Amino acid sequence: MSPMQAAPSPRPLVGRPAPGFKTQAYVDGEIRDVSLDDYRGRWVCLFFYPLDFTFVCPTELRAFARREKEFAKEDCAILAASVDSVFSHKAWV
Repeated sequence: MSPMQAAPSPRPLVGRPAPGFKTQAYVDGEIRDVSLDDYRGRWVCLFFYPLDFTFVCPTELRAFARREKEFAKEDCAILAASVDSVFSHKAWV
């Protein structure tokens, strides 16, 4: 591969494991480093939403929050992602 060619990115497919990632997240009142490996051995519901402070955001986030205990009973972590910064997530919470 030449230096000008980008490495192929992993393409997640339904029914396949998600590609690994590392990022900062706002969790339980603090900014932390997290990775998909932190949830190894558990189910993970990873969902994406457009932006914090939009009309769609509260609807999706509140719907998942209301069912958090149901997910926990199945040993499933809920992870939400958007294009906002971790500081925007903190401000929204």
